[in-house]
Amino acid sequence: MEHLSIHTNGITLHTVAAGPKDGPLVVLLHGFPEYWGAWKSQIGPLVEQGYRVVVPDQRGYNLSDKPEGIGQYTLDLLRDDVAGLIKQFGRGSAIIIGHDWGGVVAWHLAATKPQFVEKLIAVNVPHPKAMLRVLAKNPLQWAKSSYMAFFQLPDLPEKVLAANYFKTMVNSLVSSSMPGAFSKEKMEEYKKAWDQPGALTAMLNWYRAMRQGSMLQTPNHKIAVPVRIIWGVEDQFLSPMLAKESLDFCEDGEVVFIGEATHWVHHEQAYILNLLIGRFLKEEKAAL
Repeated sequence: MEHLSIHTNGITLHTVAAGPKDGPLVVLLHGFPEYWGAWKSQIGPLVEQGYRVVVPDQRGYNLSDKPEGIGQYTLDLLRDDVAGLIKQFGRGSAIIIGHDWGGVVAWHLAATKPQFVEKLIAVNVPHPKAMLRVLAKNPLQWAKSSYMAFFQLPDLPEKVLAANYFKTMVNSLVSSSMPGAFSKEKMEEYKKAWDQPGALTAMLNWYRAMRQGSMLQTPNHKIAVPVRIIWGVEDQFLSPMLAKESLDFCEDGEVVFIGEATHWVHHEQAYILNLLIGRFLKEEKAAL
């Protein structure tokens, strides 16, 4: 794996790249509170299938730039980071795979600049407008999403999350995942990422930008590119209803549910996830 500094959209993203340089491009986008290492179990299998795999620390995370201000973390800016990343690798488009907030960026890119997306795989993350629609009719989802309201507060969330060397964040990941999903060694790497100067505030600013209408930037029209939604059914934060609702925003979409998996399905059921990803991408190749 190569560790690169990629200049895009006015910032620099620390980016890991692997696989043949002439292979089809796959961009993996992590969510909160992860970093590029969230996708370690997916990189190798994709490389073995001949793909050029690119995995950035997204804006505000780990070793990437952390511009100040909530307005620096709107979906349009996050989208353009990825579009610029694709260009910097000499491509006009890529297969985009996103989890959590990385998936929100992926949905938004496919909805607003579909020329950059050959195929979209969304892992435990709904279309932004599906999220708003379900929140409007499902009180249970409001309860599941209550942490987002806490993140809107100034300063306090940073203090709570950083206390005792990120004890709350570690406990949250461990308690919301299957046993063994996050090893002690893996958590130490996560803590190093969270401990980067300015990282916690920048990470939280993704949520705070929602106050500026960030989630409303995604249009309602159906996404034309092929979409596969892969969902761990025991997600404590997001209802499976969101996955089904997201299909309304796809011209060519399908949902696959994975049992014995939570929001962190890419850690818990990596083999099954990798199998589903590989099959879907081969279907795409056959169609071409």
